[in-house]
Amino acid sequence: MSPLILLTNDDGFFSPGLEALQASIQDLGDIYVVAPDREKSATSLCLTLHRPLRVQAIRPKVFAVDGTPADCLYLAVQKLLPCPPDLVLSGINRGPNLGRQDVAYSGTVAAALQASFLDLKALAISLLPDITGIYLFEAAAALMRPIVSHLLKNDFPAQVALNINIPPPPVKGIKIVPLGEKCYRPQIIENLDPRGKAYYWIGSGDPEVRQLAGTDIEAVRQGFISITPLRFDFTAAAYLEPSFWEKLLPGFS
Repeated sequence: MSPLILLTNDDGFFSPGLEALQASIQDLGDIYVVAPDREKSATSLCLTLHRPLRVQAIRPKVFAVDGTPADCLYLAVQKLLPCPPDLVLSGINRGPNLGRQDVAYSGTVAAALQASFLDLKALAISLLPDITGIYLFEAAAALMRPIVSHLLKNDFPAQVALNINIPPPPVKGIKIVPLGEKCYRPQIIENLDPRGKAYYWIGSGDPEVRQLAGTDIEAVRQGFISITPLRFDFTAAAYLEPSFWEKLLPGFS
């Protein structure tokens, strides 16, 4: 029996990155696509709770959802797939997801994390452009094929998702690295609508790299595919020691 592979993203079911990935791995399993019906970048783990979701069957095994990537995972697993997928692939995203802030906001990464919450193996895959600004999706998808093939046959730890970033060719190899740190100071544009009321538009801005050495950011800059295992845990473990809090909150127990 062929393994079932679920493809999703945050760029929309029609994105060239998803299509290139599907074409590259189409003979590796039974492939379903459940993805947003439009771009849903930077939605993180947002779920749609205050309105109904609509699903459009585009063609056999391809579904467009008017929701977020996290919505797509729930709908796929509970309603649209014949059984839980053996592997979830989110991407190939147009642009990198490097460093802690990218990962925190990314809809691409959120889809993989949502899959990990459901005890599914999952990859978030993102691509950097070449020096001319072009995204070479077919080349990136070809690089992903042996990785996908291997992971279909081998397990990795439960509730762990892999965040993968691919540089433009030539690619030197693969590095397993922690997340780096970038600080965004987004530009906010203020203007007036036709009725004279103010509105604000948040842009991305150019990030300042704060932690580079030995991280995913450095690996990709050096021409390596970066792979970072992710586990969702907000606990700041270094600050759980009672001695630290005795100074800030005297008398606590």
